[in-house]
Amino acid sequence: MKLAYWMYAGPAHIGTLRIASSFKNVHAIMHAPLGDDYFNVMRSMLERDRNFTPVTTSVVDRKVLARGSQEKVVDNITRKDAEIHPDLTILTPTCTSSILQEDLENFVQRAQLDSSGDVMLADVNHYRVNELQAADKTLAQVVKFYLEKAEKKGDIRTDKTEKPSVNIIGPTTLGFHNQHDLTELQRLMTDLGIEINQIIPQGACVHELKTLPRAWFNLVPYREVGPMAAKYIEDNYNVPTVQVTPMGIVETARCIRSMQKAINDQGGNVDYEGYIDNQTRFVSQAAWFSRSIDCQNLTGKKAVVFGDNTHAVAMTRILAKEMGIRVVLAGTYCTYDADWFKEQVQDYCDEVLVSDDNGAIGDAIARLEPAAIFGTQMERHVGKRINIPCGVIAAPIHIQDFPVGYRPFLGYEGANQVVDLVYNSFTLGMEDHLLEIFGGHDTKEVITKTVSAESDLNWTKDGLAELNKVPGFVRGKVKRNTEKYAREQGIENISAEVIYAAKEAVNA
Repeated sequence: MKLAYWMYAGPAHIGTLRIASSFKNVHAIMHAPLGDDYFNVMRSMLERDRNFTPVTTSVVDRKVLARGSQEKVVDNITRKDAEIHPDLTILTPTCTSSILQEDLENFVQRAQLDSSGDVMLADVNHYRVNELQAADKTLAQVVKFYLEKAEKKGDIRTDKTEKPSVNIIGPTTLGFHNQHDLTELQRLMTDLGIEINQIIPQGACVHELKTLPRAWFNLVPYREVGPMAAKYIEDNYNVPTVQVTPMGIVETARCIRSMQKAINDQGGNVDYEGYIDNQTRFVSQAAWFSRSIDCQNLTGKKAVVFGDNTHAVAMTRILAKEMGIRVVLAGTYCTYDADWFKEQVQDYCDEVLVSDDNGAIGDAIARLEPAAIFGTQMERHVGKRINIPCGVIAAPIHIQDFPVGYRPFLGYEGANQVVDLVYNSFTLGMEDHLLEIFGGHDTKEVITKTVSAESDLNWTKDGLAELNKVPGFVRGKVKRNTEKYAREQGIENISAEVIYAAKEAVNA
């Protein structure tokens, strides 16, 4: 365990709460001290949901520490069951409450006796898994719980739907553009004539999970949430899984072909090649952009990509394969899935970085000096500090990346959105220069901070004055090159003469 001021993935209970609040009429009871209940505020603000977040905190306080929490937890579960009549109540502990080492499974069994709805414990190890892993496991638990329950009642449906159908598994609340992606996937399925059997967990009813085996195949668009549930359905009910993220023109086509194969392998007779060709050549603008002069101007430019596995892999491939942009570093914070990530990106980038240390990411970006960054909100902060534009492609994100307008990242419309993001991220580097010429915000003061919290270099007045003369759009690069030269030469005070010497050294 280490103290950190930034986390790419939250604690395990956040993942469980994301799954619980994605389902319809499911309530979560969080066994936690005050301070761990920020999820309600965070979700209400970011998702702009009109309904209250269905999470209640069973507070661990000094009385609980003295007497135990069984009575309080059971009372909270049964009280909420009587008040709002949820189909399912999920009890989730936190790292702090886990210290009490209480038998929460026994609490659930007691509460079930006096509850009309189902009650279950989110059985995840809060010390060993993070938000994404817990979300994946909790979703699989819920699916298993209701499929086994339906089997015991003899109420499960295993006969296939008349027309080809799909289970879309993975979209959740607080996911990166998940709501927009889901709309685009629904449109794609309509175009292909594929019925949607179930979408889980977003907007799903737990009592309808018994129909999951009726689908012809599962589609898991995200690597982080959904694979465990899909594997359980595939292993127990012989429903094949398509796990190709349809992000970018090439991967969207590959995903559609994988769905075509899954359908035809089960006796279907579909051919989507005409649809792929029409979308690629005439409907989506992404393929056209890749051949345009605008994209040719980006050829060979350097970019750094960092995020979760799904979006970092997809973005790396789009930049390298579809746009000819050189990815000098591709990285992920999903350290638990490092081998898969390395296998997916090793042929499309110069360097691979797997780390959840934001300081290491920032230092790598400063060292490589890319023309643009594609990362999380944290990489956006890093880019601002060293004057490198950044396009946000993955969580964690700020409220500005929960747009009100329609902005999917998946499918053919998603490919168009990615094109805009990439192009604007590179071209907006000229903005400061144009503002300096035509008037705008004050660019006379030079930012002398580095990525590190402390700097071992001092800029003299004449050094700053000389640096101010450099056009804004290249000033950051000149500053970094000068500081690099000063460190190599053991110079502590950077004057105008040092800038000239550094320039000569670079030119040499």
